[in-house]
This record gives sequence, C-alpha cells and structure tokens, in this order.
Amino acid sequence: MKYITVKILIFTLLIITSFSSCHVGRFFYYNLADVNDYRKFPQSKIESPATPFEFIASDREEDIQLPSYLKTIDMQYFDQFLEQHKTLSFILIRNDSILYEKYFDGYDEASVLPSFSVSKVFVSALMGISTDIGKVRSVNDSMTTYIPSLQQKGLEAVTIGHLLDMRSGIGFEERYKSPFSDMAKYYYGLNLNKYIKTLQLTEEPGESYNYISVNSLLLGMAIENAWGKPLPAILEEQLWQPLGMEFDASWNLDSKKHRATKTFCCLNARARDFAKLGKLYLQMGNWQGKQLISRNWIEKSLTIHNNSVDSQGYNYSYQWRVLESGAYFAKGILGQFIYVYPAKNIIIVRMGKSADNVHWPMFFEAVCSQL
Repeated sequence: MKYITVKILIFTLLIITSFSSCHVGRFFYYNLADVNDYRKFPQSKIESPATPFEFIASDREEDIQLPSYLKTIDMQYFDQFLEQHKTLSFILIRNDSILYEKYFDGYDEASVLPSFSVSKVFVSALMGISTDIGKVRSVNDSMTTYIPSLQQKGLEAVTIGHLLDMRSGIGFEERYKSPFSDMAKYYYGLNLNKYIKTLQLTEEPGESYNYISVNSLLLGMAIENAWGKPLPAILEEQLWQPLGMEFDASWNLDSKKHRATKTFCCLNARARDFAKLGKLYLQMGNWQGKQLISRNWIEKSLTIHNNSVDSQGYNYSYQWRVLESGAYFAKGILGQFIYVYPAKNIIIVRMGKSADNVHWPMFFEAVCSQL
C-alpha cells in the first residue's frame, strides 16, 4: 500500500513538473486565485513619493451599525460581520477624514493587498490621461493602431472605446475555475504577447456587452505602446507619485523573460492608497489644484452611456460600475472594492479573502445611508 502511495506521489510530481512551463500545470500547482497571488508572479515595482498625502485621522471612530437587514440573533455588530465574512481591510472616508478603519486576520495598514480586477480602473484612468495629452488620439481609434502585432488579423473594427466598455466582440472564455479556459491561460501563462495574436472576433464590435479580461489587457498594451514604456512606470509617473501614495506598490508580470504587464488584474498595494484613486474621481480628476485627468474623461467614465450591464445588473462604463444614484465602484473577484458615494463625499475600500456571498454594493449603500 505504501509502495502504491509513493508511486502515485512520484507520478503526480512528474505531471506537475512536465506542466511547469505551461498554464495548465501552473493552474494545478497554484490552484484558484487567492490573496497571496501577488507573491507567485514576477513584479514590477512602483515607487511612492518622498512626501505622501495622508487622510485625516478622526478624533473618534464612527459608530457604524450593521444594516438591519443583515442582523440576526448571532450577528449583531458591524465589526463582527466584516470579520466573519472574510474581510481583510475596511476603510470608510468622508470629507478626507477616516471615520472607520479596521484590519482583520493579522493584516494592518502596511499589508500588501492584491486588487485583482480593481486594477482595471487604474488602466482606465491611464487611458484617460493618454487621450488628454494626445498619446492616444481618440477612443474611436482602432486598437490595432496602438498594438501593431494585431494589425491584419481582422480586429481593425475594435476601438479603444469598445475595450473600455467591454463591447469588443472578441472571443474569450472568462471562466475562472477551469484550467483550460482562456482566463487560466492568460492568468497563469508566460507569454501574453504571444497569446493575443490568436484572438478573433465572434461578433461585431459594439453589438453587446461581454465582460472579458482580455479587453483590459489590450487597453494596457495600447497605453504602453503609445507611451513607449511599461504600464507600471506610467502609473508611477502619472498617478502614484502625484497622488502622494503612502507605500510602494507592484504590478505582476507574465514572466521574467517576457515581462508583459498583467493589466487585467494584479496591481498590488495598500488599502489607503487604493482610496486615493476614489478621491481623485470624486474630485473630478483634480488633485490639490492640478488636473491629473480631464473632467471630460471623468464625466464620461461615470455616465451611463450604453446598455452595458454586468451580472449583478450594474451599468458598466469605462471599467467602472455606475449606479443611477451617482455612486460608482470598482470590483475585484475576491470582494475587492473601491466604492464612491459622491452625494456624501464618501469613499469605501473593502479588501477581502472572498466576497463570501455578500452583496457588497448593497451593503455599502446601506452603510452610507447612516452617515
């Protein structure tokens, strides 16, 4: 029996080793995405400035009540709810003052947090800056103008705007739990620039909404080619330093050899610094008197301008989810959120190990109604 067990173990190790250079083997080795993923892939560092911007520490912590629709005999308190539902950090900021800030499961304000698809709004912001200064002429330009490797492949009708609104018409399987899906290939694979050369249209661009991460990857690649430098360096220069981020950050790459930025995910930072992008959008792109992103870009990003609607019924615009109330948010797969409620100048950042079947946008709205 012991001999058979050893043989199985050796066979398993051989299989894993044989797949070590391909995405299927890496999928089985690393398994599903988790909060330690930022350690698993090569990184490009993003440096913070010498003088950071700091939110105001409140004299007293706000007494936030757990929304009544969530209260049960065993669940009465706000902190208790956050902790039991796999939250790692939760910050609530109003008028630049931190009203509530708590960390769980051994995390603190200096803990690195992977943002997963929250990263997409940073890519959108950088595209806004790119169009503001003319690096990218227009969102109506074909994406192939900025990604020459995709020219003459039948993708010329896909515009930058189609990518921003998830309406590219590109065929891509977004499933996260299958090692054979396109998402697994792009997340665990080692050569993103090679993979995109096989992309094809499955419908006319602009016809319908389809959330696929390859759209955000292509946006990032277009920005990099327009600037002639890696996206992490552009982020550092155009946003990370000007926004006075408190900590260094990093962006994961596909491999040490190819060094393509995984712009559909994988920006790793601290909770307070994620909140600063929310503040920038809340201020319509203006930061301490300097217009970092044009007001026109912010307004377009936060306006419902087509029928793109995500799986929870939220309007999708330029990589943001936009509510008719005026609130908007960025969302990551494990319950990562930057949520902005302009009516009350509120910014909420929630990072977690899982969304844990909580409808977080509804939760945020209920919390904001108390303040």
